[in-house]
Amino acid sequence: QAQLVESGGGLVQPGGSLRLSCVVSGGTFSNWPLGWFRQAPGKEREFVGYITTAPTSTFYADSVKDRFTITRDNAKRTVYLQMTSLKPEDTAVYYCAKDLYGGGHLTRARSWGQGTQVTVSS
Repeated sequence: QAQLVESGGGLVQPGGSLRLSCVVSGGTFSNWPLGWFRQAPGKEREFVGYITTAPTSTFYADSVKDRFTITRDNAKRTVYLQMTSLKPEDTAVYYCAKDLYGGGHLTRARSWGQGTQVTVSS
């Protein structure tokens, strides 16, 4: 069974950047679309974005579009979330996910990592 392990979270000032990584072990990595989600304190987990299999394309939530970028490296079995122009409202635990589904875009998931905390504060 595949395992997802996120890393790269931390404290960053507003306007700053951060790159999260998620290594996926087990299974055929290149066959899976992969996504990122986040959960802020007191709120439900929400969709951030996802990347398809090759040839890759991406889709993002409106709240992060033009600020966040998802990429993948199949040789390293890793998916990345590059975050720029960070805002305090981006503070959350960030999760990578597989087994994505949804009507139209893949905005829901069945398998999750343990999450990594991102805090945006001065």
